[in-house]
Formats: sequence, C-alpha cells, structure tokens
Amino acid sequence: MKIAVEGCCHGELDKIYETIGYLEKKEGVKVDLLLCCGDFQAVRNEGDMKCMAVPAKYRTMQTFYKYYSGEKKAPVLTIFIGGNHEASNHLQELPYGGWVAPNIYYLGYAGVVRYRGVRIGGLSGIFKSHDFRKGHHECPPYNPDTLRSVYHIRNIEVFKLKQIQMPIDIVMSHDWPRGIYHYGSTGELLRKKKFLRQEVESNTLGSPAAEELLAHLQPSYWFSAHLHVKFAAVMQHQPKGNSAPRVTKFLSLDKCLPYREFLQIVDVPERAGSSEGLEYDPEWLAILKATNSLQRITPHPWNIPENNGLHDRWDFRASEADMMQVVEDFSGDLAIPDNFSRTVPAYDPNKPQPHAAPSCSTNPQTTELCATLGLTDLYALVTQGGDVQGSTARDEDDDEDRRSVGSADEPSEYPTDTSGLSNSFNPDEITIEDEWEEEGEEEEGEGNSKAEIKGDKLPDVAAGDTCTPSRLILPKPKSDFSPKSLPDLMNLPPPSHSTPALSHAHPAAEREGCCEGEEEDAASVRILKRNSDESGEPGSRGTTPRIKRRNQVIYTAVEDEEGED
Repeated sequence: MKIAVEGCCHGELDKIYETIGYLEKKEGVKVDLLLCCGDFQAVRNEGDMKCMAVPAKYRTMQTFYKYYSGEKKAPVLTIFIGGNHEASNHLQELPYGGWVAPNIYYLGYAGVVRYRGVRIGGLSGIFKSHDFRKGHHECPPYNPDTLRSVYHIRNIEVFKLKQIQMPIDIVMSHDWPRGIYHYGSTGELLRKKKFLRQEVESNTLGSPAAEELLAHLQPSYWFSAHLHVKFAAVMQHQPKGNSAPRVTKFLSLDKCLPYREFLQIVDVPERAGSSEGLEYDPEWLAILKATNSLQRITPHPWNIPENNGLHDRWDFRASEADMMQVVEDFSGDLAIPDNFSRTVPAYDPNKPQPHAAPSCSTNPQTTELCATLGLTDLYALVTQGGDVQGSTARDEDDDEDRRSVGSADEPSEYPTDTSGLSNSFNPDEITIEDEWEEEGEEEEGEGNSKAEIKGDKLPDVAAGDTCTPSRLILPKPKSDFSPKSLPDLMNLPPPSHSTPALSHAHPAAEREGCCEGEEEDAASVRILKRNSDESGEPGSRGTTPRIKRRNQVIYTAVEDEEGED
C-alpha cells in the first residue's frame, strides 16, 4: 500500500490533503494512509489556541477545526503523533489515543495500532531530561512551565514501548533518534543546517530515548520531523541471537510550506488476509494493562522498575495468554470503533470568541477504553487532583523541581545526555518572539521577487505545477556489523514533493533555519534574519550570511526552554 508521510503539519490540513490529491491525479496513484510526524495542531477553538506554546500574537486557527466540526472529512485515513506545538489540552483527553476528528487518529502519549496488518507505533512529544522521570502532572490552565513540560516525553512511555517483542513495521517520533545522522549523508545535512555541526560531531543532537527505542524495536521504517529538513538514512542493526540483522530506513521531512520537501510517498507491503480498517494491537493493549499500576501524575521524579533487587516485577512483556485476554476483553473484535464525538464547541468564523477559556474535559473514547481494559484515565485523575497511587498530584513544595530549566544538575539514565544545554553556541540565536516575528514578516513580504533559496533565485513555476525534487537516493546501510552478504535494500519510493506551486515566489523558502519548535538538543538551530545582500553580491565580504540583530538585549541570556520554540 502507499503511505504518504508528512513532516511537521502545523495545522495545514487543507494544504496537505490538496497536495495528496494533486499527486494522486498527476502520478496515477492512490494513497491509502497519511502519517503525520508531529506539530499537528489539532486546534478546535480559541480556547485550544491558548494551550499551544507559541506567542499569543501568532496563534492562528488554521484548518483543523473544519474537520472537527464536520464541515470537512479527511479524504484519507490519517494517523499522527504529537510534537511540541500542539493544542495540549485536546491531546491530553486521549492519553491512549483516539479519534480527534472523523478519519483522523491520534496515537496518544505512545501507541501501536495495526492497519492492513502493518504495525504502526509512535511516541509523542520531544525529549527533555529534566521532565523525563516525572509523571503526567499537567492540566489546563497551564502556567509558563507546564505549557511546555506537557509535551515532554516521560520515561513510562518509553518503558512501555521497550516491552514490545513482536516485530514492528513503522515507528514515528517528532524529534530524531540521537545518532541517526551518522547513517546518512551527514555532510548534506550540515550544508543545510550549519548550526548543527557541533551537536552532530559530538553525537548529542536528538533524543537518547528514541535512540534506545530504535535499537530495541529495529522497525523497518522510522519517520521523524522537528528539524524542518529532509534527511534519509539507512541503519543496519546488530543481529539479535541467531536472527538475520534487521535494517531500518529513516526519513525526516520538512514542514508544510511551498518549495519545501514535506511529503514523501512510501510503498509498504500489506499483509494478505488482514482487516481493511484500523485495529488495536493486542500486544500493545496487553502492555498497557500490565503497566497501568506504574502510571504517575505527580511532578516528582521516579524510576521505572529494573532488575536491581528493588522491585518485585520489572518485566512487563506480554505473554500469549495476556494477548488472548485482550482479544477476549473486546469480544474478539479488535477493530477500533468509529466513536468520535465532539467534547467542546468548534470554532465558528462568524461568531469568534477570542476570550474563550481552555477546556478541560474527559473524552468518551478514553472512558470507554479504560472501562474495557481496566486502565486509568490520567487526564480525569489529574484534573481532579488525585493520583494513581493515592498521593497528592500537585505538591506545592515541588515548585523548584517543576521550574527546572536544565539537566546539568539532575540525574539522567542517559549518561551522555546534554538535552538541557546545547554544546554549540550561535552568537546570533534569536528567541521565540523574534523567531515567530520572522515568520510573520515573511508572510507579509510574500510577493517579494527577490526571494532566494540558498542564494539562488526561486525557479519560475507556472501556477498549478509542482516543485518536485529528484528521487530520494538512500545511502548504503551503516553498521558496526558487516555481514559477508546483504540483500539489496528496497529504495524508498517515489520522489518527495512540495505543495503545488503558487504563481509567485514564496520567501519562506529562503530560510535555512530550523523549526520554530526546536529543542534544546539543537538550541542553536534558529531561524536567522538575513540581510538582502547575504548571497555574495558584488561589494559583499563573502558568502557567509550576515545576521541582522533586531534586539541586542536578547543575546545576553537565553532561557533553556526557549530553545524549544
């Protein structure tokens, strides 16, 4: 089947579906499934916008509300994970996953589902070591700390995914697994993102938790986003036991903008005799049941069970009997029910409510799933001020811990973790406010004929045409293990695409900077404001971009958390 993979969505559902339809017609293909790798922005109304970690003046409704209200329906089944620009109050309603709109499914904090026999897993959020060992304690109205910590990955979710033993086909994460850049064209990556050099060379860019999951799960495909750059890699894993070494094809994509490589169509074999619809995965549900007692909703750091003599149980892998019990719990039918229901009013363009407060409601889908499997509805519990273990969820004396902005003084189960502080230093880095201001200025100057990409003028493209880069060429697999012979790897099919071109150049394409949602692992990766003469024109001092600093005071102290945005 043909799967369309999207990088950062940023609420641009209309444009993404239009692009898929355009490609289907142009290339004579039918896309069966769309996978979105975070920053989905499932914003239902004005209250949800206040739950996104972006400056208020740049919170925009985008187009998701049309699919939530029923005005439109997604033309292709869509599965997505969360990133670090999300309507967090909405996604928190579905900690174990669920429908956010008809035909649009969220995988939850972590999740695994099956579609036509293909196992698809995902991990939402981005890695930050200072929140990794805490429980899911956040709830609206968020304060400046919890507005960001709410989308930070927790150790319990990684622990659950590490219990998986059966082969998995596809895994999605928003930020990259640490070290994956060494298995592709690293030079090309650094040419596009120069500020990443020190992190790449010191192997500190990316998520150490995702790196560990990549080594454990060894999926056929791993898709990511976050850095707003297209990058492919092929990693050959060490063989497990007597089995043949597995190979993971990694692909990260850009965000949805004209002239950007944000969409890739991949051919993935489906399994004959499998159900046509989206299904629960019995191994994953059995793991959820087994680990339910480990859930925490306090801001106190805690350690997951290990075989160190301190825990009665540390192995939560699902047995065949556990999986059969899950099937029995659902009366033999693992099809995910089409039980979407709206929990808040949808945005009405004719009746705007700019002062609407963020909603904080339970979701019937979560209630139903929890009742079936005996799980805890974390969101319902935290909003009531309770705890799975009976302790208080929001201790006042934990303020210092909750306000932590770095990882240097906190223990981490990843010895080389430097996620709290970037190793590289960019003297011209800009803050979240200036970063989003840059975006707004680009939109205002959309008709600028001097827009450039990497110093070259945008090509003249007629309206309705598409800017189609050349076919993706995968690098050879890299590994410490070198077998005598290795079968030829299947290439990632067809070429990547950007949106059908506009009738005029779009200056947003001239940026080389990273996602406005950058993590501290790449805190130096920022959108840079350039002068118009940066491309080596006569009289310039060279080809190095010159940076225009709008606000000198912001360079004296940059908050650790500002690196996320």
